[in-house]
Order: sequence, then structure tokens, then C-alpha cells
Amino acid sequence: MTRSWPCPSARVRELIRLGAETALKPPARWADELHAAVLATDRTQAIAADPVLADGLRQTNVDNVVHWAAANVQDPGCRVPPHLGRQALDTARDLVRRGLDANALDTYRAGQNVAWRYWMEICFALTSDPDELRELLDVTALSISTYVNDTIACISERMQAELDTLIRGTNADRRAAVALILEGSPISARRAELKLGYGLTGPHTAAVVWSTAHVGLEELESAAEGLVCLTGARRRLTVVATAGTLWVWLPVATKVGTEELSEHLGAHPHVRVSIGRPGREVDGFRRSHLDALTAQRMLARLSSRRQVARYEDVQLVALMTADPAHADEFVAEALGALRDADPEVRQVVRTYIREQCNASRTAERLYTHRNTVLRRLARADELLPRPLADDVVGVGAALEVLRWRGADA
Repeated sequence: MTRSWPCPSARVRELIRLGAETALKPPARWADELHAAVLATDRTQAIAADPVLADGLRQTNVDNVVHWAAANVQDPGCRVPPHLGRQALDTARDLVRRGLDANALDTYRAGQNVAWRYWMEICFALTSDPDELRELLDVTALSISTYVNDTIACISERMQAELDTLIRGTNADRRAAVALILEGSPISARRAELKLGYGLTGPHTAAVVWSTAHVGLEELESAAEGLVCLTGARRRLTVVATAGTLWVWLPVATKVGTEELSEHLGAHPHVRVSIGRPGREVDGFRRSHLDALTAQRMLARLSSRRQVARYEDVQLVALMTADPAHADEFVAEALGALRDADPEVRQVVRTYIREQCNASRTAERLYTHRNTVLRRLARADELLPRPLADDVVGVGAALEVLRWRGADA
């Protein structure tokens, strides 16, 4: 027998409306707790490691709460319809394309638990009357749980439909073959080449082309085509990893110029590209891709505004920032007051270190006078915890972290 939907009293309806108005603007500390809980489960580790999936899930978390709250402002205590916004559907499609199934939707349960604690805080601030509070919690507990269940059911249906589409599509064959190669599973090179339509012998350079904004695949394809033109490659292997991510391989060992690629991406301001080191044969195919993923995750971890990252340029920074808290501590200890000083002073120090501590070459590189370089180096020594000469490596590494975070050009 189907349970009828409860009709709360007029007073409780008003309390729900007031609480929902508060929930429409969740505080930052609550949103952080929600994201942390959702991305910390065993089943979300693959999601947390992917910047596009993680960003999409964070946005979906907030959208789910706002959708429920907005419905209860309009009709307090109602049965809220499932939330099937564009971000939620894009994320569901991406989960399927990464080989995840409906079990990944346990993230909704984790989010529900945090949201319920936040909602109880709101409810206890609205009334101290035990009867009102009991009815308020009973009605909204049913509303929230039903809303989450209905949303999961609808998203699961969409995921199954996406899976059916992928199974029939050529991208699914390429994605499956690439997964086997990356995992080191036994698959013959000939069989993999037939599925990929791409030769595994010879050189390879891998790239990840992605965007956390809602850009179309044609824009990502345009960026990927720019790689082909800049390297002189005659073709490329492309796998649609998610709705916002392409995995690309080029059969060349040519290093891509970051300035030239950045210029090409000027027409695509929301697109990012990370590039692995060139490699050869199957091992090079795999390693170059893993390099590109490492560079991608570093850019996302640092919230960097840079559009292009080559692994060989960021390898040290990627290692140093794997633990963001320790990286922050290292930068603060290595740079002291220089961390927040005039960017021109930091630029001189960084260039000076790159030029093997040669002031004349530094001046030439920066198109400035040698005396200006010396003055800024002297100022840096005043700001650093210890003289630059005593910690050249540490200061240089810390400045690279700042540069990739976007603090300096």
C-alpha cells in the first residue's frame, strides 16, 4: 500500500519555508564538509583523483541542496521532484565513461548525511517547542530521504542508458582497450591496435585536454587539433574520457612549445592541456599518459590559471604539492616575507636561480639593468629567512610552487 504524503500543520509549513530560505545559501564551512564527506568514501577515490569528475561532483552536491531548498520555499514540506540538472547528468555520464557504475551514487547518501546534520542545526534554531520540532524533523526527514532516493533512481536510469550507448559505440572499444594497456593487462599489441585504430610501435606523446566549464566537445577537439599542428603529427588517437575530458596520443616525440600552444588556446580560455614526456612502444604510450594525468591533477590541485603544463616542467612541483598542507608549510618556511613581497622581486630571484646565479645573464633575460637586479636581490635577502646563497635550491623550488599557483607570471 502506497503511503500518502503527509500534510504538515500551517506552523510547521512556515518553519520549513524559513529554514529552506536559510539553506538556499549554505555557508562555506558546511559546503567544505559536504565535499570532503562525499569525496572521502572508498568508492569515490577514482572520482576524487580526477579534477573534472571531482569538480562536477562538488557542483552537483550544492545543486542538490539548493534544488531541495528552493522547492520547499515554494511549497513547504512537499515531495521534491528529482534533481536532473545538466551538471548532475554530465557527471553521471562521466562516471560511466570512467568505468564506474551506479554504486558510485553512494556519494548522494554521504551528501545526504551531511545535509541532514546541517538541516537539523537550522531546525533547532527555528523553534524550541518539542511538538513543533518533532513534526518539523519528521516531515523533512521523509522529504529529504525521498528526494535523494528518487534522484538516485532517475540518475541510475540515465547511467544505464549511457552505458548502453557506449557499449554500442566505437569510443567504448577504444576506452576499453586503453584501460587494458594502462593497467598492464594482457592484451596483444595487434588486438589493441585494431581496437584503437592507432599503432603502438614507435614514439608517443600523450596529452589530456579538459575543461571544468561547460564547453562542447568541438572546442576540446579544436584544442587537440592544435597539438597535431604544433607537433607536425599526421594523426592522433583520441578517447572521450568524460564529457569534459579528452585523452590524446600523438605518434611523435616532438616536444610541444608551451608558448605556441598557449597562444592557440587563447581562443579557448576555459580549456586546459597537460602533456606527458615522449615515450616509445607500449610502455611509452602508458607512461606519457600517466605523466599528463599527473600534470593535470597538479594544475587542479593548485587551482592554477595556467592553460598548459608539460610534465617535465612541473615534475618537481607536482611531487612537492601532493600534500597541499605540507607544500604551504614549505613555501612559508623557505620564503618568509618574500612570499608576499613585490612580484618583481620574486621574478628576479627566480630568474637569477635559473641563470645559475649570474646577475648579468639575469639582467639580459629580464631586459633590465644589472644594478636593478642587484638591488632586488639585496631586497630579497632582507625578506628571506636566511640568505639566498644558503638555500638556493629551497627558494627556487618554493618560487616554482608559487608560479604554478598563479601568484607570479
